[in-house]
Amino acid sequence: MDARSLMNPAFATIKGGLFDTVAKADVGDGVGRLLEKGVDILAWADPFFPDPALPEPVQKSMIEALKTGLPAHYSMPIGMQELRKTITSKVVRQTGLSLDSSRNTLVTPGSDSGLLYAMMPFLNPLDEVLVPDPSYPSNFLNPKLLGAKTVAVPLDAKHNYALDIQAFERAYTPRTKMVLLTHPNNPTTTVFRRENLEALSRFIIEHNLILVCDQAFEDHIFDDLEFVAPATLPGMWERTVTVCSISKGLGLSGLRIGYVYAHECIMDVLYGAAVNVLGASATISSIGAITALEQIDYLAELSQRHERRRNLAFDIFSAVPGVAMQKSESGILSWLDVSELGTDAEVVAYLLEHANVLVNAGSAYGKQGEGHIRIVTSCFADDAKAAEVFTRMAKALRKLGEQKGIR
Repeated sequence: MDARSLMNPAFATIKGGLFDTVAKADVGDGVGRLLEKGVDILAWADPFFPDPALPEPVQKSMIEALKTGLPAHYSMPIGMQELRKTITSKVVRQTGLSLDSSRNTLVTPGSDSGLLYAMMPFLNPLDEVLVPDPSYPSNFLNPKLLGAKTVAVPLDAKHNYALDIQAFERAYTPRTKMVLLTHPNNPTTTVFRRENLEALSRFIIEHNLILVCDQAFEDHIFDDLEFVAPATLPGMWERTVTVCSISKGLGLSGLRIGYVYAHECIMDVLYGAAVNVLGASATISSIGAITALEQIDYLAELSQRHERRRNLAFDIFSAVPGVAMQKSESGILSWLDVSELGTDAEVVAYLLEHANVLVNAGSAYGKQGEGHIRIVTSCFADDAKAAEVFTRMAKALRKLGEQKGIR
């Protein structure tokens, strides 16, 4: 008997199969094999990967905890109390919301699990979820895993991928239950503007929807752009679940600590099933996260480093004929239009063969991502190493362009 016949249809009917879908997100043994061959990986949104990047105060707190033997025990399923207090202080400081760490905050083993978990109480079979396109691949997959339907809402590169409320209205049906938003956007790095988010909030309230907002990239915003958490907008606190992470902001992807904050009417449900779905975040990671979140100066230092990288990437890649891009507005990524050079799959394959570098094909991020590639510009601890890799990639892209008569 084919094992697929025993699967939940939400898993078994995903185009190409679940494992093919996951492979597009660059997880699994394939990347490990490429690393063994000396390929430079700019496809994982993991700051400074693969170089050591654990701050000394965080190392020290974790080592001291290990000496006590405490990390051998569970933390609470909803998260260590001290960590929830530290997270709540950060959210209050950044948003001005009035939160109770015992009523509004939940720790998750990374924001990916938090993102799926945040959706679980709301979605039933045949429900529809509106997802901006391009967007994080999990945003298209997660609703399907819960038996719902994903409806892509196209964003236009000509308008800096701003939220198009008319497109949301066209996509809305009586079955629409939720909007799933990554803000700042991954892969485009777009920081959605206040007026854009206010229009979206009016749409959500008018149609009585839930917003799940993934803010994994919220900690590094460039050019003095205003970052607005949708949960702070009028009427949105009671219908927004916000998912965050220390992976991108603090460069601690390996600790696997994310968090969710929401109104208590939502959080009561999430608390109730946490032990069944989430288990508990690792105690040693939680201790390290407490120290990391208290390092406010370190966060500012990281922002400066990431901004240097986005400037470096822009200077190098925007000078390549056939490549179009804007300076990144946030985070650790750059988004390049390479459609003049070929399909995104062709360009990714060319860079792997001729520059020994792996990047992300834009089509993994939705139909509007076709003809683009995503580059994690904040890989490597050393700016000089990043510059060498970027220059090698640019040389390969120039050669590809010359083969197509682009100079």
